[in-house]
This record gives sequence, structure tokens and C-alpha cells, in this order.
Amino acid sequence: MSSKNSFIGKCIIFSAPSGAGKTTIVRHLLGCDFNLAFSISATSRLPRKIEREGKDYHYLSVKEFLHKAEQDEFVEWEQVYKEQYYGTLKSEIDRIWKEEHHVIFDVDVDGGINLKKYFGNDALAIFVQPPSIEHLRKRLEGRSTESPESIERRVSKSSYELAQAKFFDKILVNDDLDEAKAEAEAMITDFLKS
Repeated sequence: MSSKNSFIGKCIIFSAPSGAGKTTIVRHLLGCDFNLAFSISATSRLPRKIEREGKDYHYLSVKEFLHKAEQDEFVEWEQVYKEQYYGTLKSEIDRIWKEEHHVIFDVDVDGGINLKKYFGNDALAIFVQPPSIEHLRKRLEGRSTESPESIERRVSKSSYELAQAKFFDKILVNDDLDEAKAEAEAMITDFLKS
């Protein structure tokens, strides 16, 4: 990443198993007065019907993704599922800091752990925990964007992800969405003051 930036902001990392509500909470926080900008991840998976290039993700072919990885263009990246890579481009962080914002990430659990390692004390890593795995399944089914196979794959991965919560700075239980949003606001307020 460029060292030419005069503004070096802080990083807020949200991670959770699929369906825990992290994206809803992140969208809420972007509307609050925290001077946050969303880090758009890169992925090799195809867009869902409601997703747009440059807003939800930077969509790359597997070949393009792996080339960028070889060129050290990612802060972190990983293969999440077969032929599905996800990562955080260094250029995204530079873009946000040039605009003098703090970065907010909405990433999977391994990505969140890797970002926390990379940014250290300049990052607040928050794990959004669902009330139960069954709750996750119902949320994923309610989205109507996932195939039954995709839901099963995500639910089976969630047990591993829930065990990783201990590597995060804060655990935010999302049993009541309004309470979770308020708790997230308080966590960020305290972190940005420090």
C-alpha cells in the first residue's frame, strides 16, 4: 500500500458465518456519522442477481484473481470454496484512505482474522454471532438467493466459523437486530476515540 497518504485511518472488521446479519449491520453503520467507507472485496465467484460490479464486489476470473495474488496486490486472500476466491485489494484501502475515511470490512471469518493480524491495533475486529445454527439456516433460506446445496455448504462451515470467535476483539450477538446495531455503534464509538 502507498505510504504517500497523509491520512491513515482505522479499520473496522465485521465477520460472521453467512446469514448472521453482518452485512445488515455494516450497511447501518455506513449511514451513521463515523466517517466510514466500505472496502469492496474481490471475488472470483459469479455475481448474484442483485449484485453489481464495483458496489458489492470486484468480480474477477479465477485467472485474474490468482495473477493479482502472485503480484502481491492483496492485503489478504483465500480460497473459500472450490474455484471461489475472495480477497482485499491493497488498492481499495489506498482509495479509502486517500478519501480520508476509516475502512469498514464485511468479510468471512478467516478473512477477518487475517485482516486483524495485518492491521493489528489499528483495527477493531467484531465477530457477529447468530443465536443458533438453526437461526442461520432460516435466514439463508429466507434470502431466496442460495441454492439448497449452497445453504448446506454454508451451514456446515458455520460450526468451524463459530469456533473462531475467540480470535476477534469483540463478539456481537445478533439476537435482536436493533440491539445489535446499537451495540455495534457503541463499540465503534469507543474504538475511534482511542
